[in-house]
Amino acid sequence: MPATPTPRVVVFGLGGTIAMTSGTGGGAVSPALTAQQLVDAVPGLADARIAVDVVDFRRRPGASLTVADLTELHTAATQALADGATGVVVTQGTDTIEETAYLLDLLHHRPEPVVVTGAMRNPTLAGADGPANILAAIHTAASPQARDQGCLVAFADEIHAARWVTKTHSTSGATFRSPDTGPLGYVLEGTVRMLNRVPHRLTIPAPQPTDTATVALHTVTLDDDPTILDAIGRHCDGLVIAGFGVGHVPEPLVDTLTTLAGRIPVLLASRTPAGPTLTRTYGFPGSEQDLIARGLIPAGWLHPYKARVLLRALLAADTKPHDITAAVTTAGGLTEPTTWPWTTTSDDRLGTSRTDA
Repeated sequence: MPATPTPRVVVFGLGGTIAMTSGTGGGAVSPALTAQQLVDAVPGLADARIAVDVVDFRRRPGASLTVADLTELHTAATQALADGATGVVVTQGTDTIEETAYLLDLLHHRPEPVVVTGAMRNPTLAGADGPANILAAIHTAASPQARDQGCLVAFADEIHAARWVTKTHSTSGATFRSPDTGPLGYVLEGTVRMLNRVPHRLTIPAPQPTDTATVALHTVTLDDDPTILDAIGRHCDGLVIAGFGVGHVPEPLVDTLTTLAGRIPVLLASRTPAGPTLTRTYGFPGSEQDLIARGLIPAGWLHPYKARVLLRALLAADTKPHDITAAVTTAGGLTEPTTWPWTTTSDDRLGTSRTDA
C-alpha cells in the first residue's frame, strides 16, 4: 500500500494581536513578530506530521487591513493551492476577522480549505492563545474533512463558517461565535471533527483592479436624524442599513431611504446580533415590508458587516443591479441557491451539483 502523502499547509501572516510584542517586553504592543516566529512558537506542531510553509505577507493590525490586501492575499493563496498545498492558514488581528474571512470565502473558488485565525491575548501575556489557535488552524487546513467548506475560522478549538461567524466579546478568548448556527466542528486531540457542513458554496468573480466602490454602513438608532443619513448617502455607491429588530427604521428616515434606493443599492439588515430580517410581517411606515416596497433589498440572515462586505465585493465585480438583488437575497437565505447569479457548488456529501443561474 503506498504511503499517504504528508499534507502541506501554507501559513500567511498578516500581523494582528497574535504577532504583537513590545520593544521592552512590556507596555503597549504592535505587530512585530514574523509569521515564521509565530509558527516556531507552536508546541506540538512537530508531532502533527504536517509540512508547513510560511509567508510573511503583511505586518499590520487587523483594523488597518484593506480590501486590496485581502484581494492580493486571495491571489497568493490560490497560487499556493494550485502549486499543491493541502490548505492555507491566515493569521491576523481579530478586529476584522468576521469581515476578512467572509470576503475570502466569497473569492475562494477552490475545494481546499482557507482557515483564518488570530489571538485575543498577545504573546507578552500569560496564557497567550495564539499558539493553540495556530495549531488548530493548521490541523483544520490539513484535514480532508474541511474541504469544500470555503473559508473557515478556527478559534479556541472551534471551527466556524466564515459566512456565519462573528466576534461577540472585546476581550474574551471565546469571542468567536456563530449565533444563528453554532460551530461546524471542533479540533479534538489533534483531529478535526466536523459535526455540520455548509449546504452550498456562494462565490463571486474577482474584483476589478480599478475598484473604487464606496459602501457605507448606517446603524439605525432611537430618534435617528435623516440629515445624517442623507449626508452619508451622497458619497456612497452602496449602503447597508442596520435596522431595528427584523428590519425597521424610524418613520422620518423613510423618504431619504426611498430617494437613496432609487440611486444606489440599499441593503436592509438587522442590528440585532442574531436572527434574520423579515419580508412580510409588519406594514407600518418604516417597517420591513414598507422599505422593501420602496426598493430596499432585504438581507435576511446576512448580518450588517457581512452585508457590507458582500455589497462592496459585488460592486467591485461590476455586478448588474438585478444580480445584486439576487445575490443578496440568496446569501441571506431568502431565496434558493439557484438564484445566485454565478455557479454554485453544493457540498459533496449532499451530492455535488453545479447550477448556472
